[in-house]
Amino acid sequence: MAILAVDDSRSSLALISKIASRLDSQLDCAVHTFVDPRQSLAFASRNDLDLAIVDYDMPHLDGVAVTSGLRALPRHHNLPVVMITSNEEASVRLRALKAGVLDFLRKPFDEIELAVRLRNLLALRRSQKDIEQHARTLRAAVAEAVSTVAKREEEIILRLSRAAEFKDPDTGAHVVRMATYCRILAQCLKLDKQQIDTIYLAAYMHDIGKLGVPDRILYKQGPLDQDERRQIERHAAMGYSILSGSECGLLQVAAQIALSHHERWDGSGYPSRLAGEVIPLPGRIAALADVFDALTSERPYKEAWSAERACAYIAANSGTHFDPKCVAAFFAGWSEISEVLNTHRECTAV
Repeated sequence: MAILAVDDSRSSLALISKIASRLDSQLDCAVHTFVDPRQSLAFASRNDLDLAIVDYDMPHLDGVAVTSGLRALPRHHNLPVVMITSNEEASVRLRALKAGVLDFLRKPFDEIELAVRLRNLLALRRSQKDIEQHARTLRAAVAEAVSTVAKREEEIILRLSRAAEFKDPDTGAHVVRMATYCRILAQCLKLDKQQIDTIYLAAYMHDIGKLGVPDRILYKQGPLDQDERRQIERHAAMGYSILSGSECGLLQVAAQIALSHHERWDGSGYPSRLAGEVIPLPGRIAALADVFDALTSERPYKEAWSAERACAYIAANSGTHFDPKCVAAFFAGWSEISEVLNTHRECTAV
């Protein structure tokens, strides 16, 4: 246990050191003595302490100023401080208490009383440190458990996305690019890291409902008729049905995206014809990312659009198909989006 003793009397410091050395061996005290209070604060700023004993009446800085200086150091904001003083004025003691002094010793002090006070305060300090260490251990355990849960949630998402890939081989490359676009848009919208990571992973599941679409419709080369269009549009609600009802936050956002990524800002989308900010933000982000990747990807029924043509479409449909804020984020992140477009055309799901 480290004790800081500050007194302009060397005999007092020697006595404090002698008494501390005779305390319980379990406390194993090391006393750091200073006659100059300014040097004591410099030492305290660099070293951990368990107890401070300060004289009140000293040159340069009095005991109240030293206590305030100690309390101002982040590492010593809760350090027990004992003040030695012969001053009985109530105003002095009040100043000392406000500065953070925990206890007082009358000067000249009784050796037995000093020994008992030191033993009790150091035992209290040791218990405090044990509690703090236990709290740190618990925080570390909780953080590890949360990390484990997050990794398992991520694994669930990626494995389910692979199930969709078996249904449609094009899905693997599409969802990786689309999810990456979502992450870039979320970053440009200044969302926090947790929201960005959640939207990125959840976006992998946006088309999971296509598992329920008949192959004859999903793989049809030509235009869809009205009934086939209705069946393909059901994939949003089917995806929501697959993913909803979970207590997992990641799956909740994934269900939200699956249901709303075909809604349009002007209310002309499906399945619920939601409009404006009634559409959840993750769905608005996913809507733009999904359309951009669809436009710039080759399909059996169409050629890939150029980046310039796709960007022109995005800009022209701001405020109708797309949330204008998402469109602004799209162009703010264009350098990253174009890099994904140019380097990940053949990427597959992980």
